[in-house]
Amino acid sequence: MTFFYSKALHIIFVVTWFAGLFYMPRLFIYATEAEPLEEPGRRVLQQQLLLMQRRLWFGITWPSAVITLLLGLTTWYNYGSTPTWLIYKLLLVAGLYVYHGLCHAIFRQEQQGEFRYTSTQLRVWNEVATLFLFAIVFLVVLKDALNMLWGMLGLFALLVVLLVAIRVYRRLRKG
Repeated sequence: MTFFYSKALHIIFVVTWFAGLFYMPRLFIYATEAEPLEEPGRRVLQQQLLLMQRRLWFGITWPSAVITLLLGLTTWYNYGSTPTWLIYKLLLVAGLYVYHGLCHAIFRQEQQGEFRYTSTQLRVWNEVATLFLFAIVFLVVLKDALNMLWGMLGLFALLVVLLVAIRVYRRLRKG
């Protein structure tokens, strides 16, 4: 019974973690796009966006990442074995934590008033979490490396579609 409770809670906190990972880059984009605005509008908007970043990052995203890890380890322990698909999942999850850490670096930069990336670069960055989500979910559901390969090929196709959509969106915004 503990296995099912830890698994259910693990999934819930994965969802809240991803919610933070999906929304945080959007806040990075909005704060970056506020940079060329005239004062006092820029200052007011960026202060609000930076406050939203802090609340999301430390109130939802970081706690969810930590609880996800703890519940994931508990679920793994209660699973009783480590099948091949789980090893691949753990590698993808490690990559997701690297992504989280890189988001933290961007968060710290923006909190200090450093906007190093363009909104287009951040839009592409925003899609990385989507790629991890697709890969992890397909792997967990299919539990097979060959199907994961097909899923990764589909994921690559999705990446191409997302990049094209970002370019089209950028052109439409410019007019």
